[in-house]
Amino acid sequence: MNRFLYTVLLALILPLVPLKLLWRGIKQPAYLKLWPERFGFYTTKLDQPIKPIIWLHCVSVGETRAAQPLVKQLQITYPNHQILLTHGTPTGREASEALFGDSVVRAYLPYDLPFLVNQFLNHFKPNIGLIMETELWFNLIAVCKQNNIPLLLLNARLSEKSFNGYQKLGKLVHEGLQNLSAVGAQTADDAQRLQALGAINISIVGNLKFDVKPPTDSLEKGLTLRKLLGAERTIFVAASTREGEENLILDAVVGLDLLTIIVPRHPQRFDAVAAMLTQRGISYQRKSTLNNDALQANNHAVSRPSVILGDTMGELFTYYAASDFAFIGGSLLPFGGQNLIEATSMGKPVLIGVHTFNFANATKDAVEAGAAMRVKNSAELRDKIEFLLNNAPVRMQMQQAALAFSKASTGATTRTMSLIKNYLIN
Repeated sequence: MNRFLYTVLLALILPLVPLKLLWRGIKQPAYLKLWPERFGFYTTKLDQPIKPIIWLHCVSVGETRAAQPLVKQLQITYPNHQILLTHGTPTGREASEALFGDSVVRAYLPYDLPFLVNQFLNHFKPNIGLIMETELWFNLIAVCKQNNIPLLLLNARLSEKSFNGYQKLGKLVHEGLQNLSAVGAQTADDAQRLQALGAINISIVGNLKFDVKPPTDSLEKGLTLRKLLGAERTIFVAASTREGEENLILDAVVGLDLLTIIVPRHPQRFDAVAAMLTQRGISYQRKSTLNNDALQANNHAVSRPSVILGDTMGELFTYYAASDFAFIGGSLLPFGGQNLIEATSMGKPVLIGVHTFNFANATKDAVEAGAAMRVKNSAELRDKIEFLLNNAPVRMQMQQAALAFSKASTGATTRTMSLIKNYLIN
């Protein structure tokens, strides 16, 4: 495929986009807002006089959280610049608001057609573009090249599965990657796959997610939550679960003497998971309804809920702080796995499935460090949960290993900043 055909196909699809947004808006009303930005029309007002713009694209929640240490360091190093964050999802935008407030400008990145991309660039006039992880928009790359705007792919990762998919696009991907100014890859494997597709000027900088610091109040909030749930209870958190996994997790914990916190990856699934818990006859409570009254009620109740549904955003560190050990979702079924780094940074023993191609190296290294254990299925998950439940010394060893693993893997922000300074004048 060449870029002309790619553009024609996108142009044919564009009239259907409002229908998709309407459909997504049924479950997630935020998709019904700020449509003009998705089509390159912006009312965002910049500081006057306009500061030089550092533009960073973080499509959704994971990329936005991973970018936190980088954004903070950019603000320190380039105080006379304005940070512009662009997103592709409302949850990414909401995460940006929670993390950075008014210290950054934020907008949706338009769809990848040349005239829409030009409208975006003409409005914001960025001095540099920084794209997180695997966001390859080929017209965006080409138009930035034409306008002499350095465009860097940072925290770049490319699984074997994605590599095979991109290979089929041939010239389109090769040309796009060659037009990037530089690539900061997470691992040597990522760098090798990107180079095989055509990327040049590649550096191995590590994973920015290891540099994300837990919020300063996360431990305090975790201890408060633990008291609320019952300080004497063993607490197991299943984090970032995907569709179909909750039933498998519940099969694994049924009858065990512990409290399970289930935190679905996507907020639009909170109600569906609640309905599933009701259908299975499992006593549960939503985290959003917990308060001191609930604590008093629990202290006098004959039975307490066996499951807490984590239906709040931005509290994953709090859930980890409240727990004894964790399972990382997206890995029991073939979704590619989610980020285990946050759990290890809180010193939590980790259980994780075999489907981890999105975080292959981090997962492999965590297992080898003794911070994590793999499980093949629901039955094996139950065996490992029972093992950790009854072996406090093993949990303690894994906690220490998790903290050591997390600490040893930091430094990606410093290396990424060294890469950026080659293209950005202070």
